[in-house]
Amino acid sequence: MLQAGIVGLPNVGKSTLFNALTRSRKAEAANYPFCTIEPNIGVVEVPDDRLFELQKIAGTKVVIPAAVEFVDIAGLVAGASKGEGLGNKFLANIREVDAVVHVVRCFDNDDILHTMGKVDPIRDIGVIETELILADIQSAEQQLDKNQKKIKSQDKDAIANVELLTRLVKHLNDGKPASSLSVNEEERLRIKSYALLSSKSVLYACNVAEEHLADPSKNPYVEAVRKHIAEQSGCEAVVICAQVEAELCELPPNEAKDYLSALGVTDSGVSGLIRGAYKLLGLATYFTAGEKEVRAWTFRHGMTAPQCAGVIHTDFEKGFIKAEIVAYADLVKLGSVAAARDAGKYRLEGKEYLFKDGDVTLFRFAN
Repeated sequence: MLQAGIVGLPNVGKSTLFNALTRSRKAEAANYPFCTIEPNIGVVEVPDDRLFELQKIAGTKVVIPAAVEFVDIAGLVAGASKGEGLGNKFLANIREVDAVVHVVRCFDNDDILHTMGKVDPIRDIGVIETELILADIQSAEQQLDKNQKKIKSQDKDAIANVELLTRLVKHLNDGKPASSLSVNEEERLRIKSYALLSSKSVLYACNVAEEHLADPSKNPYVEAVRKHIAEQSGCEAVVICAQVEAELCELPPNEAKDYLSALGVTDSGVSGLIRGAYKLLGLATYFTAGEKEVRAWTFRHGMTAPQCAGVIHTDFEKGFIKAEIVAYADLVKLGSVAAARDAGKYRLEGKEYLFKDGDVTLFRFAN
């Protein structure tokens, strides 16, 4: 399962948010730095209202949503790339995740310590970005040195690596993350193999006070973050109140809904964050729907029908014959598989078909 790592400076609300995401108390949340040392891991259901529409059509009581894994990583401080604080542990943990959820403090509260004094989300973002870039410079320079030694033997792969790593090291030394380097598809795959920290996609979670949930545009910190990421590609921001989310965990669904309504919002910030992380990881959902269950299955954009069949079981991929498919929107509009078939919206797809988010499918395969 792909993982999204939750990162940020100490005391920005990471562990409180992790507890809300996982509806647990696995991560200690306390008012002092480095309260999280070993990473906490939790599997989180992806909110998807489409499942319940399909449940009505299928006439089943069992609904199984997709899931994504979150990792709560120790707070970072300036100097992490040199081993300050829990720097080495932080960098090792973040290297292992597939994408990053960067929690940024966007609220004032004198009772909650800020390790750098004044609240300044752009400075805080810069601290973490800088430490990731500095760690990447060390890694890229080491890989460049190794590949330069191979050039003498006319190793074509090493020659390509040297050309790319030379550009990359210069780019990093200019204070720019690896993710912003202009590359072609072949180079993009090559950079991925370098396992660089600053090449990972980032979702910024702006942690605000309760009074700013209904209209985050009134929060100058949130607006500063939005302006900052508007200049970067592949970055998005969501607004959450970790403390409110923690309180929602304690309430029954109906009371939680009423609580959100009283705050002037219709949906939990956590729901938006989960969906944002799912998108950040390049994931999409297809469905299977029958009398036994309605289930959401996770796949990566660009996967073929046999590969998606393999998500259910490897035997499905090996013995793949055809996929019976109807788009979610068509099925819900027409009300049944039979009606979709009569309307010509139900079709057979072969091995070359690329699955789309919302496809409802039944696989044909040979045993």
